[in-house]
Amino acid sequence: MTKIQVRTAGVLGLGCVLAATVPMMAQNTLPVAMAGGIDGAAADVLKATGVPSASVAVVQGGKVAYVKAYGMARLDPALAAEPGMRYSIGSVSKQFTAAVVLLLAQDGKLKLDDPVGRYLPGLTRANEVTIRQVLSMTSGYQDFWPEDYVMTSMMKSTNPQQILDVWAKKPLDFEPGTEWQYSNTNYVVAGRIAEIAGGKPLIEQLQERIFRPLKMTGVFNSDASRLPAHDPVGYYQHALGPLRPSPKEGQGWMFAAGELAMSASDLALWNISMMNRTLLAPTSYDAMFTEVKLKDGKGTGYGLGVQVGDRNGHRAIEHGGEVSGFVSENVVFPDDKVAVTVLTNEDASSAAGALGRKIAPLVLGGGSGVGAASAEAEAAERRALDIFTELQDGKLDRSQLTAFCDAYFTQEAVEDFASSLKPLGTPTSFRQVSESKRGGMTFRGFNVGFPGRQVKVTVYEMPDGKLEQYLVMAPGS
Repeated sequence: MTKIQVRTAGVLGLGCVLAATVPMMAQNTLPVAMAGGIDGAAADVLKATGVPSASVAVVQGGKVAYVKAYGMARLDPALAAEPGMRYSIGSVSKQFTAAVVLLLAQDGKLKLDDPVGRYLPGLTRANEVTIRQVLSMTSGYQDFWPEDYVMTSMMKSTNPQQILDVWAKKPLDFEPGTEWQYSNTNYVVAGRIAEIAGGKPLIEQLQERIFRPLKMTGVFNSDASRLPAHDPVGYYQHALGPLRPSPKEGQGWMFAAGELAMSASDLALWNISMMNRTLLAPTSYDAMFTEVKLKDGKGTGYGLGVQVGDRNGHRAIEHGGEVSGFVSENVVFPDDKVAVTVLTNEDASSAAGALGRKIAPLVLGGGSGVGAASAEAEAAERRALDIFTELQDGKLDRSQLTAFCDAYFTQEAVEDFASSLKPLGTPTSFRQVSESKRGGMTFRGFNVGFPGRQVKVTVYEMPDGKLEQYLVMAPGS
């Protein structure tokens, strides 16, 4: 399977390289003030975050109305971002995997409420977990990559079966259908089921059933290889240190969970098909866009491969994505015939989401809060603050770190943290603003205040208290 998959992916990539060599010009049919507002928002976000570039596509009235790129696709040698360039879209890829599964259900080759064991009998409780639960993140299978950096183990190539053998044969994190927890492993399961039921590699089915019909000519399988030299370079940074070219995940890790790269305008074509419901059957769109409920009746805010909800009175279908060097944000307002796509080339950055939030009210014609801190949150704040101040001095208590996090903090990383954070001085505030469960860990986000500026800290905490991640980044707004 792996050899076939890589070969067909290479053919797809080659065809898309040829298509992408034709420069694409920026386009704009928006009112001058609206376009100016988007340009201003992009300038503000790029300045605030330091992200090298952003590529934006806006759909209005059900048509592509604005496509423009900002900043630098590559820093050295310098290469300006252009609208036709492709960025890895990370987990935005999941909705394409979900769409293929729904198309196979339309063909009668599977049912959403089939147990995954019908196709993958060796998985944990395979006869109790359904395809619908896998697609909706309610299965209980543990996430194989919740971290916002590439662990050393992911530098080597793998294949879907190896991922499933490690993560989908563990005990479940919760009883199927009783909780919602984001997990990339779910989509490795879904992708393999699509290949078994469809009789072809997933990437080939995506090309035949989605990309060709929608004329998405620039799609590239970035799981098979790096993006070509005329597309953006992905970057990362340690804390607020210098931008560096990001490492590439080993081949096979992204598969059905985050394997795709494309231009913002190609993603806009997909958005138009979603709002107009032109590719799938009506019942499939209903299944995809309907919030999945837990067994106790609570909502999850998630459909099949997409987040579903409301933004300031506008129904929204959205998803973000991140892989090494890239972060994306894609939101569709189907009732308004509006969509916003933002692609950026720096990982662990809030720029894509921040710019998307600034653009949406402009094109919709319309405009969070956090709860009081618990004792647990206050303890987490104290711990995270202590680590922050140690890193400002170039120190680090490695006994608090997992092996992967310890490997992340190379001497280069510690020096970048110290040189970029020490000049900020003593934090005036350090507050936890988010907390969630993922990959068997607790994720926490903190806002750190200084006179005249703010930074963000994100951590993943293992059940034994050790930290799998400790990152510092500039906020997007």
